[in-house]
Amino acid sequence: MAHPSQLGFQDAASPVMEELLHFHDHALMIVFLISTLVLYIIVAMVSTKLTNKYILDSQEIEIIWTILPAVILILIALPSLRILYLMDEINDPHLTIKAMGHQWYWSYEYTDYEDLGFDSYMIPTQDLTPGQFRLLETDHRMVVPVESPIRILVSAEDVLHSWAVPALGVKMDAVPGRLNQTAFITSRPGIFYGQCSEICGANHSFMPIVVEAVPLEHFENWSSLMLEDA
Repeated sequence: MAHPSQLGFQDAASPVMEELLHFHDHALMIVFLISTLVLYIIVAMVSTKLTNKYILDSQEIEIIWTILPAVILILIALPSLRILYLMDEINDPHLTIKAMGHQWYWSYEYTDYEDLGFDSYMIPTQDLTPGQFRLLETDHRMVVPVESPIRILVSAEDVLHSWAVPALGVKMDAVPGRLNQTAFITSRPGIFYGQCSEICGANHSFMPIVVEAVPLEHFENWSSLMLEDA
């Protein structure tokens, strides 16, 4: 859960998000080192009156400042491509959930069950109970089992939406007439918040996403209760 004045990312709740955090730190360190070197060179050039005649026309330095940036780009590109393919990998999901975007709420359908589906609306501010978060709580949460591969099929019924949960490292556009898919594994129990990340109209800010990760036994009990109510 994000908090005011937070400078970094939310704590990772999935293996892919942990990889993304490691890559962010890796790339940020490279940018920091490059910035430090460039700043040092600028300060040295401005503050000194000495001139090195061997640097004015040097093949060796030209080779270095051509090869070094290429090596740095490779050091950034290789882990980036690895994570990109990891995010696209969907291996034998234990559960498939279809998330449909509407103006302005989400509906979820557990396609492995016959009649398990519901709409998820934001809880108005005046109806919140102590401890609930404004603009982030919903009347029905998307409940998933912990440490199980979950496939999400994302689409929309009216305009463009985007199903995004930062702690899980998931963001997928919901396009009318198109079925996109993504996957995640929750590495720990918890409640993870997200919001529609595509401007979709007047109430774009009022269609939150709440994913609740629970142990498998609790998920089975929850699904049984939901089927009985249906």
